Amino acid sequence: MDTLFAEDLAHLSRREFIRKSGAGLLGLFGLPFLGRYERVERLNPARDKSAILVGRGTDDSVPVFDKPSFSATLKRMYYRDVIFKIDEVTIGDEQPSYNRVWYRVNKEGYAHSGKIQPVELRLNQPASFIPSSGRLAEVSVPFTDAAVSLKDITRIAYRFYYSTVHWVTGVEKTPDGESWYLVYDERWKETYYARAKHLRLLTADELAPISPFVAAGDKRIEVWLQDQLVLAYENEQPVMITKAATGGRFSDGDYTTPFGNYITSRKRPSRHMASEDLAAANSYDLPGVPWVSYITRSGISFHGTFWHNDFGKPRSHGCINLSPSAASWIYRWTMPVVPFEQRTVEKETGTRVIVL
Repeated sequence: MDTLFAEDLAHLSRREFIRKSGAGLLGLFGLPFLGRYERVERLNPARDKSAILVGRGTDDSVPVFDKPSFSATLKRMYYRDVIFKIDEVTIGDEQPSYNRVWYRVNKEGYAHSGKIQPVELRLNQPASFIPSSGRLAEVSVPFTDAAVSLKDITRIAYRFYYSTVHWVTGVEKTPDGESWYLVYDERWKETYYARAKHLRLLTADELAPISPFVAAGDKRIEVWLQDQLVLAYENEQPVMITKAATGGRFSDGDYTTPFGNYITSRKRPSRHMASEDLAAANSYDLPGVPWVSYITRSGISFHGTFWHNDFGKPRSHGCINLSPSAASWIYRWTMPVVPFEQRTVEKETGTRVIVL
């Protein structure tokens, strides 16, 4: 569990929350008291309940131990993109203190949750027509490989991961009758092809604003860098709290998220994020980063994260990493509103953000 909502916080003012957090309220984030997949259900109430829930390894090495502890006996090693059956969610020993959640996987042992992304295996009925404005689509399987051309689907452009969001601009069929969506990459100005059954077309209802009748001036977000938390308030009442991973210090520089007052002035549902030098040690090349709400001109933003599940410590290049579902909530709750068929909006009427 990495997110608490208004009903969890119903009677806490900001002052009361600060006082209680010091007394251990934040320990709730480490307890699976809401059940194995309650976080998924609460953030995605429209989720297909028949979808198969599993986990995907996000790191080059995913060790499995006989107990939920890094000091336990190593049983075996898995690797990136291996798919696990999650048998149980449990709390491990005291380290790492920021994230004590472990998964029992494949009935073999325990792997730390930070290296496993909870994913679904959900196949979709392909659409026969895509409007000229395009449609947003979310990857609904652990991953799918996007091809450069339908003439040779073995030429892979990118691997699209679960929960990434992409603009679908058309649909074509291969000679064997399989439907493939045309996916436009706005960064490289290229079109790729992805199996249509692996992408779920999003609806307007799923992207409808949250709390639209609350005055813009009565909404506020706070980012607590020391605690790695994001808090959303309506009329001074906390309505959502989620764990984050903000900017950190790396061998090539200090990328700490800067303190200050900002607004969510620019938003887009999908962005291909890539570093300037893709050959650098800490480079990144991430298509389909979902639910991006920018707070600075330099590109610092709230956004969904699929390359790790290790929230609670700094590890980004300045942005505020959230789970994809929590980032979607922020995207829908903040101003300005992005129209359903529009790819980006920029206005100086965004929601206030304070980085503390």
